[in-house]
Amino acid sequence: MMALADPAGAADLPVKAPAMRAIFDWTGFYVGAHAGYGRGTSNAVLIDPTMTAGPGVASGLIGGVQAGYNHRFQSGVLLGVEGDITFPSYFISNSIVSLLASPRSTVTEGLDYVGTVRGRVGYTAGSWLVYATGGLAFAGERFVNTPAAGNDEKVIHDRLGWAAGAGIEYGFAPDWSVKLEYLYSRFEDANVRFPSGTQFASSLDFQSLRIGLNRKLDWPGAPNLQPKDPTDPESDRWEIHGQSTFLPQGYPAFHAPYSGPNSLTPAPQAQETWSNSLFLNARLWEGGEVYYNPELLQGFGLNNTVGLAGFSNGEAQKSNFPYPHYNTSRLFLRQTFGFGGEQEDLGSSGTQLAEKVDVSRLTLQAGKFAVIDVFDGNAYAKDTRKDFMNWSIWAPGAFDYAADKLGLTYGMTAELNQKRWALRAGYFLMDAVSNSNNMDTNLFRRGEYVGEFETRYQLFGEPGKLRTIVWLNSVFSGSYRETLDNPALNLDITQTRTSRIKYGYVFNLEQAITSNIGVFARWSWNDGRNEIMSFTDIDRSLSLGTSLDGHMWGREDDTIGIAGAINALSRDHRDFIAAGGLGPLIGDGQLNYRPERILEAYYAYALTKQITLTGDYQFITNPAYNADRGPVSIFSARLHGEF
Repeated sequence: MMALADPAGAADLPVKAPAMRAIFDWTGFYVGAHAGYGRGTSNAVLIDPTMTAGPGVASGLIGGVQAGYNHRFQSGVLLGVEGDITFPSYFISNSIVSLLASPRSTVTEGLDYVGTVRGRVGYTAGSWLVYATGGLAFAGERFVNTPAAGNDEKVIHDRLGWAAGAGIEYGFAPDWSVKLEYLYSRFEDANVRFPSGTQFASSLDFQSLRIGLNRKLDWPGAPNLQPKDPTDPESDRWEIHGQSTFLPQGYPAFHAPYSGPNSLTPAPQAQETWSNSLFLNARLWEGGEVYYNPELLQGFGLNNTVGLAGFSNGEAQKSNFPYPHYNTSRLFLRQTFGFGGEQEDLGSSGTQLAEKVDVSRLTLQAGKFAVIDVFDGNAYAKDTRKDFMNWSIWAPGAFDYAADKLGLTYGMTAELNQKRWALRAGYFLMDAVSNSNNMDTNLFRRGEYVGEFETRYQLFGEPGKLRTIVWLNSVFSGSYRETLDNPALNLDITQTRTSRIKYGYVFNLEQAITSNIGVFARWSWNDGRNEIMSFTDIDRSLSLGTSLDGHMWGREDDTIGIAGAINALSRDHRDFIAAGGLGPLIGDGQLNYRPERILEAYYAYALTKQITLTGDYQFITNPAYNADRGPVSIFSARLHGEF
């Protein structure tokens, strides 16, 4: 699961709106991103050996990137060229273009991406551009045949075609423009033959309506941009941040006399994840702000993100993507009410507009975001794109916080802030069932309730914080003990699901030792009687660590981190796993129980102010609480860039 807590700590440098110019300079190179709605249609035929035919439709949210070059003539006519690639969202239904079945086979046609390389011709009037566009289109698909007997068969197939469309674009700042565009793409027919002899043929067209954001690039010889006017109020109304994190992980072979469905494979393995994010934030009115965080997510956790309770990669979600998938990771409103008196500056980040606010204030937030965006802050272990990677170190392992498979949910929070303390409360939608992407919308009857009290103090002249969190989940879940006590259920915990309560608490400490050294600790606990709903198979967790910045060795932007964690299960949970039950992340078929122990160390080397290369090592004893397996050494690298 991706570490979604304060990812914008990965974007410390704001891009604020520069002064508006009378006429936007359209000539030059640009890069950008887009999001919107896409609809693919297909007519398919399955021959196996009889013929089955039918139409298919895939529709839903899309997102992607683009780059191009424009040249504007003095007449106002613009000629340009643009290339783009677009990906469906992570919901499977958004990418399955067609599905046909026969008595012998079931074939699905899944769309991985659609791209174009197009010319653009248009007319500019000041900062406005109206254009038509057309050119080459291409698409990547995967065809999967599931025979009535035997293993699945997969064929990767590419198509070529043509695209045409039109759009309108507005340059709202010297380097930035926004566009609304419609594109239609038509592709050549596909004819696929599987090794079993099954044949599948289909047509494909794709329509999209998307909003795009473009950023102009400087090139040698380009004229100097007009400097920003710091008195222009537009410069305080919006910010744009971005980040990209590529994180490969691997381990050598380790000892394991047996394996189960959710076991970490003992054979050597390497996997990677890649996340790309924009943070688009705007001030709407006094105290009112909107935050939008579109992301493209790709990659796999080790062993498809199972086999460890304290999983090794905070960027690995529980949905594995061979190609990037679009996700609206955050979209929320925030309203702050100041009570007067002393003020403080809030620094710019992906989830915070830079501003001066009253220290005494009430902040309300509602929309889509991560529970740990608001709760369980920590200066030293919070952001897996910049510091620790292990799930039970960057977060409290026994906090079963509300989330889908990407770590996000819908909710509302309130925070009362004072100089020496803060009080936070929130309500969030929970999974409809354990480890799913469907939210239970029985408002207030089901859901998660969270409260946090934060105290701030000075110890020997250095700042510290203690956060105490209590939480309660009202959910539709199964019982470990009831499942074990009924042999007829054959360890199928889903048959014991009903309305149940799960609760727990967290203590979170951070303390600066000097201006360059800090320590942290977390202790988390839950009752451990019922299914884990959203996070991971941990019922008790203790983590301790320290973080050192590079001032003392002349590398002020570098960081060293060292931490350890001990994770444990409740008696009911332990007995269920030992009997052969499965949790969201663990289940070896049997269990020689011992607490899972994790040691993690990293060095983050700043290549520039915006780019960091990290080496990370994790040593895990008793993976998934099983003394018969491991230990395992996990080696990681992380390349992170931000603006």
